[in-house]
Amino acid sequence: MKLLPDWVKNGYLHLIDPVANWLVRRGVHPNTITVFGTLCTALGGVIYGMGHIRTGGWFLGITALFDVLDGTVARRSGRSSTFGAFLDSTLDRLADGFLLGGLAVFYATSRPHGSVPLMITALLGLIGAFMTSYTRARAESLGIDAKVGLLQRPERIVLLSAPQALFGLVFGGWVLAIITVILTVTAWITVVQRVAFVYAATTRADEAEARTESEAPPRFWSRSRSPRPLLKGD
Repeated sequence: MKLLPDWVKNGYLHLIDPVANWLVRRGVHPNTITVFGTLCTALGGVIYGMGHIRTGGWFLGITALFDVLDGTVARRSGRSSTFGAFLDSTLDRLADGFLLGGLAVFYATSRPHGSVPLMITALLGLIGAFMTSYTRARAESLGIDAKVGLLQRPERIVLLSAPQALFGLVFGGWVLAIITVILTVTAWITVVQRVAFVYAATTRADEAEARTESEAPPRFWSRSRSPRPLLKGD
């Protein structure tokens, strides 16, 4: 189950095709797009922290396209690289930290909407976002593709931008509070899903290896005999 259907993602990718083609023609390096997009997302988190929730939602929603464009431009321009993938993944964590950290700052400092429980919830959401990334990266180091779970980065960006752009702090800020709770709960559900997925995959692999070893014919090892030392007369 996913919060964001595939047809929504595919439709969004279709819409940004002209922008990606324009950037390829201009020779813009995908790493430049990655860095610029991260700076925009970090600025969105700062805007949230300052209490301008609706402005931050619109800004993040508009600039979120850079989060997708870097990979698209890299593939179409033939500039995909291992370092580019590493840079993108690393800066994504930085962007997540600014966004959810901005919400935590907002709840810690806002006079009418301040809330210690919601500040803690935002911080738990930040930890959950880091854990979703770490569990997948650690699984990939074991040769397992753990791209599973209820909440992945595209869903997280949508939840952090669209509702805020539309509602801001109306209804006493309850829309933002509900989104913060949803982000945190679904992030930790995703962590559990990925841990369970890796557990199942590694358990199957271990059991298959154990069966292979048990069905293999026995091996007989003989000690190598050291040569007899030469004596006089030999």
